[in-house]
Amino acid sequence: MTTLTEPKSLVGAFTPEVFAAHLASLPPLPQWWIDRKRAAYDRFASLPMPSRTDESWRFSNLGGLTLDGFTLPAAVKSSPHTSIGIKKAAKLIFANGRLLSRELRAADLAARGVVIDSLQSALVQHEAVVREHLLAQPAKLGSAKFTALHEAFLNDGAFVHIPRGVELDDPIGIFSYALGENAALFPHTLVVAGDNSRASVIEYFGSGSDAETQLAVGANDLYAGHGAQLTYIGKQDWSHRALSFQSNSTVVRRDARVQSLNLHLGARQARHESLSQLQAPGAFSEMLALTVAETDQEFDQRTLQIHQAPNTKSDLLYKNALRGTAKTIFSGLIVVDPDAQKTDAYQSNRNLMLSEEAEANSLPGLEIQANDVRCTHGATSSRIDPEQEFYLQSRGIAKEQADELLTFGFFEEVLNRLASDELHDALRALIQTKFKK
Repeated sequence: MTTLTEPKSLVGAFTPEVFAAHLASLPPLPQWWIDRKRAAYDRFASLPMPSRTDESWRFSNLGGLTLDGFTLPAAVKSSPHTSIGIKKAAKLIFANGRLLSRELRAADLAARGVVIDSLQSALVQHEAVVREHLLAQPAKLGSAKFTALHEAFLNDGAFVHIPRGVELDDPIGIFSYALGENAALFPHTLVVAGDNSRASVIEYFGSGSDAETQLAVGANDLYAGHGAQLTYIGKQDWSHRALSFQSNSTVVRRDARVQSLNLHLGARQARHESLSQLQAPGAFSEMLALTVAETDQEFDQRTLQIHQAPNTKSDLLYKNALRGTAKTIFSGLIVVDPDAQKTDAYQSNRNLMLSEEAEANSLPGLEIQANDVRCTHGATSSRIDPEQEFYLQSRGIAKEQADELLTFGFFEEVLNRLASDELHDALRALIQTKFKK
């Protein structure tokens, strides 16, 4: 049996030979990107796996973390359903890390300069923009090893570029599927919203089967230029036997607004890291998340709100509903730089416990280096109200349906922040599938 101190255990199935084969399988790409991938692999191979002494992995179940037994999956020709509940959405559909299809519903998108394409194509056709923004922010929340693994083995992903002043009424849908037992994939989405542009991006992560063991190590980069308005919704529904790592990085410039909502449903063990940087006055970042955790699932959420300029605002609201023996972890930090006077920052994690065996851990925090700010944070965990549950059951509503109704009541505060009724309804429908399994 190997141990964590042996070289093989540090890379698991992702050996130098596997990495060399991955590089050989790529089409011609810019040399700087190949060099970055090689450097990323060296970092990945040298960094240790998380240990119990790592504060950034506090409360996490480290016994379930492994890189052994996974394979880079073969190409496939079809994928499962690709509906996000909105008929007019443009779509990019990926399966096992490869682009399957691209559907652009609006004929004038290209004429307006909008680019919705694969990352491989963008590395060649839009090299300067990709080089400036792709994985531009270093890992800050504990998953440096997995971020390096992602960069090293990133095969393809989505690239969305909204030019200056262009406003899109219909959303853009991105689908990433893992198909096959022991499949390992590395989805990536890069969204660059130019100055005074407006767009919505909806990303869906799913598996072909709910019984397949899989590894997903994903990331995205969201950039909102001056005055831009960007909405991002991520819906994670991997197999219940999957191990998932996702790192999201958001950069918000002057008078720009980014609203992100991440819905967590799938995976055996999922870690989600979200970094938001407010870099110019007037920047606003709204960070939302909803989680339905059941059976023995673990959802590990780490967030960082960095205020780097005066007169910026961030608002974080994460809500978790826990059933069975599920476990959630929330660790969030607000950082206010010395020059970031007039910062307005809010952070809240709320947990609804639907069983006695569920466990919720919350670690909100502040690091303030300016003296004229308004920053608040808090966390609550509460059991379901027995009177509410009794009221519903006394009217013939079974416990399972009662829990569903109470959960939606708990989640409604977040769902109501969406401006689109279609998106609100689509998310409700997806959450309902969790209660029907």
